[in-house]
Amino acid sequence: MSVNPYRRGAVLTGVLALTLALGSCSSGRPASAPGAGSPASGPVSIAYLQKQGDQEYFVSEAAGARKKAEELGVKLTVVNLGNDASKTITEVKSAIAQKNSGIIIVVPESAVGPQVAAEARKAGIPLLTSDDQVCAGGPKPAACDKADLVARVGFSGTQMGAEVGKRAAAEFTKAGWNAADTRIVYAWKQDTTVCTDRINGAKSAWKEAGGPEVQTVELGTDNTPAGAQAKVEATVTANRGVRHWVVMGCNDENVSGGVKGLNNAGVKGADIAGIGLGAYLACKDWQAGADNGMRAALYIPGDEVGRLAVQAMYDKIKNGREFAPEAFAPTRMVDATTWRDAGFGCK
Repeated sequence: MSVNPYRRGAVLTGVLALTLALGSCSSGRPASAPGAGSPASGPVSIAYLQKQGDQEYFVSEAAGARKKAEELGVKLTVVNLGNDASKTITEVKSAIAQKNSGIIIVVPESAVGPQVAAEARKAGIPLLTSDDQVCAGGPKPAACDKADLVARVGFSGTQMGAEVGKRAAAEFTKAGWNAADTRIVYAWKQDTTVCTDRINGAKSAWKEAGGPEVQTVELGTDNTPAGAQAKVEATVTANRGVRHWVVMGCNDENVSGGVKGLNNAGVKGADIAGIGLGAYLACKDWQAGADNGMRAALYIPGDEVGRLAVQAMYDKIKNGREFAPEAFAPTRMVDATTWRDAGFGCK
């Protein structure tokens, strides 16, 4: 998955070019997805509706979207949906009532996806998802016919997970731990398709990288640090004989919370290999010089996803260019010694 980190700008340009090329060949859109009309004249306004809008990744995504909107002369409205499915539908209807030219959305849960798609289709405006997949024909994107998947901008969950699993295997080997007294914790919101993709990618990459058979603990969480922390603390209590822990998850929240839960349960950083996904929480530990067991994290630039999503929506509205089924931004694995070189701030 990981793209050469020193060619980030070139890669994003390539991704945009790929998006345009794919779009010119075929719409890639399900019949249930709106926005197949002629190019629009006049000003463009876009509503960007995000789940967990106060989470640092999504804050970065919104910032990137705003910057691109300013460059293009687009009126952009960003709305924090939190984790509220009911609010999602209300805000979609509000965005339509306010005559927005298009909607970009990160749904709080996949089950609300079909209704979101139906509202946009009924209004005849384009719908694009960022980060998480949406199925126009059912509540579970994993079981969705590809023709019913709404176009998405973000990252490849499987490839991101593979980078995490590969690094985890390398850290395990480097530490020289015994598989018998080690446990692997996988923590994620199990009804979120992209999260499951990441976990499955991590599992496969662990084996492909030569990781041994290690007993695993799969924890369903709410994708928050507190949720993961509580689940991991309970897991340690039930596994007192375990000396070493590898922690992987859907996002930095799961891994950061998991590492903290282990620390709180008395496990030292030297006996933990946490591999984050996002790096926006991991970098805080490294910035503070903490030796808590957060070994590395995959940096996923939310700002680039926001920029790419706004650009794709603008091209659809203004130029009639169809969305590509999926468009991906680049990633990079970083650690305590390299995260600053990636060029992102740690707030």
